[in-house]
Amino acid sequence: MFTSIAYATYIFISVFITILVSRTLSKNGEVYLIDGFGGDEQLAKSVNHMLVVGFYLLNLGFVLLRLQASNDLNSLDQLLLYIANNIGMVMFILGGMHFLNMFLIHRFRQAQIERKLNEQAVLGTE
Repeated sequence: MFTSIAYATYIFISVFITILVSRTLSKNGEVYLIDGFGGDEQLAKSVNHMLVVGFYLLNLGFVLLRLQASNDLNSLDQLLLYIANNIGMVMFILGGMHFLNMFLIHRFRQAQIERKLNEQAVLGTE
């Protein structure tokens, strides 16, 4: 009985956290994408949506892969330990994905800034 409760709780909490993080990143990251795409809101929103879909697929796939059969969860202590271990791993991966996304967005934005500066320099020398 504890095993079924652990699995259901783990899936529910993991999906909830994934949705919460995805919405937060999407909402706050859109500004960076718009800037990175030179103000093209339609393109930025489209890319943002694709990033959200990829985020869901990757993270929910990981959540389901982490759902592993344990021997037997015979006590509340074992149930809590199972849930904490698995939720901790999901949060760790979500945090890693967040920092990877931020790094990539930063690099993309830097490249756009450098491109604009180069264009301005070329126009200034003509």
